[in-house]
Amino acid sequence: KVKHQLEEKEGKKFDVFTAVEFKTQVVAGTNYFIKVHVGSDEFIHLRVFRSLPHENKPLSLHSYQSSKTKQDELAFF
Repeated sequence: KVKHQLEEKEGKKFDVFTAVEFKTQVVAGTNYFIKVHVGSDEFIHLRVFRSLPHENKPLSLHSYQSSKTKQDELAFF
């Protein structure tokens, strides 16, 4: 659901976009930290926010870290 948001921010399309790991953090909603394989040996770490149900807002890409590898630890950021 956030692939398009990332593609707009990066200015490119991703043929491969596969989540391989995630962590959650409960705040006034939920932060999802997701390691995504985007092709070859390249990974991107995403921070996606899901608001509380009564707010009825879509998932939003809060921030991301590019140029990651499969071995890079997925940490809160």
